[in-house]
Amino acid sequence: MSLVNQEIKPFTATAFHKGDFVPVTEQDLKGKWSVVFFYPADFTFVCPTELGDLADHYEQLQKMGVEVYSVSTDTHFTHKAWHDSSETIGKINFPMIGDPTGQITRNFEVMIEEDGLALRGTFVMNPEGIIKVVETNDLGIGRSAKELIRKIQAAQYVAEHDGEVCPAAWQPGEETLAPSLDLVGKI
Repeated sequence: MSLVNQEIKPFTATAFHKGDFVPVTEQDLKGKWSVVFFYPADFTFVCPTELGDLADHYEQLQKMGVEVYSVSTDTHFTHKAWHDSSETIGKINFPMIGDPTGQITRNFEVMIEEDGLALRGTFVMNPEGIIKVVETNDLGIGRSAKELIRKIQAAQYVAEHDGEVCPAAWQPGEETLAPSLDLVGKI
């Protein structure tokens, strides 16, 4: 069963955020649009490129009313060490959640059990905590913050405009569709 349109499951964790260790639960992801961004491990290769790209677009996401939470099965202590030792990771201003037990990773169904690592999973939740976007990549395939932003913009548009949907490659300001019998077979 897909996680799309499912409510996020309960969890309790600790994140490294702006120099502190802070508690995070599923309740923190509610009340605003949220992204949970899973990656395999700290101190690796593709992961810092993805997290750095996300950090470079974080201000834009914040202006869109979106909070980002990165998650790996590392501890919050490891996140701090990585943040302190890497110029790329040092740019991160969003919470970096430690999930050493794998509870959150399993909740979102991206755990690689035999390795104890997460797949590259991206989940966008609406303010009610309902998952609206799911993207899961194999370990060697990095993600793009620009693509994520477009998906969030489409999800926000659809949420605000009942009866309208966004076609492929839709960008803000472009035409949307209003599904009806008149469109069947004409697109």
